[in-house]
Amino acid sequence: MRNILITVMMLIVVALMFNSIIANDTTGTRAQIEKHGTTANTTLGSITP
Repeated sequence: MRNILITVMMLIVVALMFNSIIANDTTGTRAQIEKHGTTANTTLGSITP
């Protein structure tokens, strides 16, 4: 029973960490990747042959 409780608590902690580190709308990793991708697309789009 104790092992199940520890496992469930660890899963909750991992889910909370994922939401705060990866999926945060403004400072998360996903937002930073999207921002840099947009910048790269804009830069590549402005290149003239």
